[in-house]
Amino acid sequence: MLEAPLAPYLLWAKSRDPAPIDLAGSNLQPCAIDDLPGAREALAIRAANDNGYRPLVEAIAAHYGIAESRVVSGTGCSGANFVAIAGLVGPGDEVLVEQPGYDPLVGASRLMGATIRYFARRFEDGYQLDVDRLAASVTPRTRLVIVTTPHNPTGCRIDEADLLALGALMAPRGWVLVDEVYLDGANLVAGRPATEGSAARLDGPFIVTSSLTKSYGLAGLKCGWSIASPMNAERLRRTRDVVENAGSAPADTLGVLAFTHLPKLAERTRRLLGRNVTLAREFFAGDHGLALAAAPEASVVFPRIIDPADADGDDFAERLLTRHGVAVAPGSFFGSAAHVRISLAGDSDSLALGFTKLTRL
Repeated sequence: MLEAPLAPYLLWAKSRDPAPIDLAGSNLQPCAIDDLPGAREALAIRAANDNGYRPLVEAIAAHYGIAESRVVSGTGCSGANFVAIAGLVGPGDEVLVEQPGYDPLVGASRLMGATIRYFARRFEDGYQLDVDRLAASVTPRTRLVIVTTPHNPTGCRIDEADLLALGALMAPRGWVLVDEVYLDGANLVAGRPATEGSAARLDGPFIVTSSLTKSYGLAGLKCGWSIASPMNAERLRRTRDVVENAGSAPADTLGVLAFTHLPKLAERTRRLLGRNVTLAREFFAGDHGLALAAAPEASVVFPRIIDPADADGDDFAERLLTRHGVAVAPGSFFGSAAHVRISLAGDSDSLALGFTKLTRL
């Protein structure tokens, strides 16, 4: 008999049937090869990347305005998260994880033998961190706190003051892993610099992860990274030695090319995601039986079903799919059964049509 999956959401996402209107994913509408001029010429099968492909490490460091010694390249944000967790915790350690939350972060921690404890990010607080409440869950065995900003699944950002408070809390005892894979896109939609508010620029026990996937439509490249203090970055490089050794030369060389075209890709993101965020704000301003904790600003939203008699996200998602061919992700996969997660990252016409179906459920 198979054991329970480490990441139930990902198992569902990979095994579910296709839907005519798919609002259940979260990757930005994918780029075509012609969105990266020179891609065919830049592609390489071999590249010196024993400790990360140097031009890619340089490009990531320049993106954040930080030292190259703080950058560890990885296979997507998921790969970077796994290497970070594998390098920081083991049996006997406790990991504090937000709820609602993204289950592969829990699964990776469990795979390393860590004990999972949860802390709430509450609808009533706009899903902001309550560091005092979180601190009550810290024990002498707590080694790692994991957060996402913008929050997966809600899309709500963490205030910098709360990140600083969290860093101060964990500095004597361990680390804070901050998954920022949605941050660039949210900043671009708001007209801010792509990395504004990143924990990568904060002092303290932070390990920041991200990629070119959610904000730039380049999921196929699996170009991700971690940012940490030089000492912790070296720890993660040595962890990567036994996880995957080195990156893929074709992905790394195309990743460098993507960074050279990042202004063009950023404009594409502003246009596509900006249009979809506007559609979502208009939709959720109406009375449709769904409530958000804050106005949409990232590529996912996590509405709560208002009617207590209908507040079953699994049933809601099933009826929406069966009756109208619209896929959304049930909130139970993220630890909040009375919610669904809706992607704002795809085709705008499909999103608009999906919203019209939501009004008829």
